[in-house]
Amino acid sequence: MPESIRIADRLIGDGQPCFVIAEAGVNHNGSLDMAKALIDVAAAAGADTVKFQTFRANDVISRHAPKAEYQTRATGAAEGQLEMVRKLELSEVAHETLIAHARANDIGFLSTPFDLSSLHLLTQKIGLETIKISSGEITNAPFLLEIARTGCKAILSTGMSTLGEVEMALGVLAFGYLGMDADSRPGMEAFAAAFATDAGQAALHSHVALLHCTTEYPAPYGEVNLKAIDTLRQAFGLPVGLSDHSPGIHIPVAAVARGAQIIEKHFTLDRTLPGPDHAASLEPTELKTMVQAIRDVEAAFGDGVKRPTATERKNRDAARRSLVAARPIRAGHFFGSEDLTAKRPGTGLSPLEYWNCLGQPASRDYLADEEIEP
Repeated sequence: MPESIRIADRLIGDGQPCFVIAEAGVNHNGSLDMAKALIDVAAAAGADTVKFQTFRANDVISRHAPKAEYQTRATGAAEGQLEMVRKLELSEVAHETLIAHARANDIGFLSTPFDLSSLHLLTQKIGLETIKISSGEITNAPFLLEIARTGCKAILSTGMSTLGEVEMALGVLAFGYLGMDADSRPGMEAFAAAFATDAGQAALHSHVALLHCTTEYPAPYGEVNLKAIDTLRQAFGLPVGLSDHSPGIHIPVAAVARGAQIIEKHFTLDRTLPGPDHAASLEPTELKTMVQAIRDVEAAFGDGVKRPTATERKNRDAARRSLVAARPIRAGHFFGSEDLTAKRPGTGLSPLEYWNCLGQPASRDYLADEEIEP
C-alpha cells in the first residue's frame, strides 16, 4: 500500500486528508499585488498550499519555441512563447514577499522550478523543503538529478508520459537521492539499477509523491483517465494524486472519491483576464466550493463497517414495520395469513416473526392495526 510522506508539516498518504494545492501558477500576470491576492483567495478557500512557478524564461525557452495550441488560443499568435513567458517571471524578492504573505495567511507555499537557478533559489536561498516537478520534466534527466541532489522532497506530475517514463524518472531521482554519482556514472542503466534497490525504493518512499495529469488546457473529460491513478499507485506504491486541468470541479472531487491523496487545480481571480492559463482555471468561489466538496467526500468515507449510524437509529422505528392485525381478531383464534400484515411504525414485533406467528393462538382480542404482542 502507498506510504505517507510529510510535506510542509502535513502527512500525505493513506488515512490522511487530501492535500489540496491551489495552483496560482502564472495567473498573477507578473503583478506582485495580484499574486498576493491569489494567496488570499487560496487561503480563504481552505486550500492546504498555494503554488506558483519559478523560472528564468531565457534558461527554459528557446527564442524559436512556438506556443502551445492552448496558449495561442488564450493569448494570440503575435508574440512567441519566450516573449509571453518572460513577462510572467517573479523575482527573488517577490518570492520572499509571497512566502511571507502565505505564512501570514496560514497557508503553505510551493513552487515549480523550471531551471537550475530557480531550483537553487527555492531550495538553497529560500529554503523550501518540497518542490513541485512539472510534467514536462519527466524526460529531463539532468534536471531531475539536480533536484534529487538537493535532497528536497518532490511532487512529480506525470502528464504526457508512459508508465515506463515515470519509472525512469523515479530511477533518476533515486540515483540522485542515494548520491550514487559518486561511485557510478549517471545513465539509463544506472538509473534503472538505483530504482531496483531497496535503498532506492526507501529514498523514493520518503521523498516523492506522484500526480496523474492530462496536459491539455482544458483537458477533455474523455482523456482524464482517472483509473491511471490506480495504475500509478499499484506500480510504485507512492502517494498518488491528480493535477487536474478539466473544466469545473467534479473531476477532482471524483478523484478524491477514488482515492487521490493530492489534488492540484489552477485558479485565477478572473477567467477573463489576459494570459495563457486563466481560461482553464477556477474562479475564487469555485475553488472554495471544490475544497469544501473534497472535505464533504472525505467525511462521507466512514470506516467501512456496515451498521446503523447515530442519526439512522432515531429514524428506524418510523421507517420500519411491525406485525399488526389485518382485521379484528378474537382471543384464541389461530393466526392465519389473512390475519397478519406489516405496517409502520416498527415499535412492535418484527415482520421477521411472521412465520412463527402463523398457527399460534391470539393471546387477546385485537382490533385492526393493533400491534401483535409476542
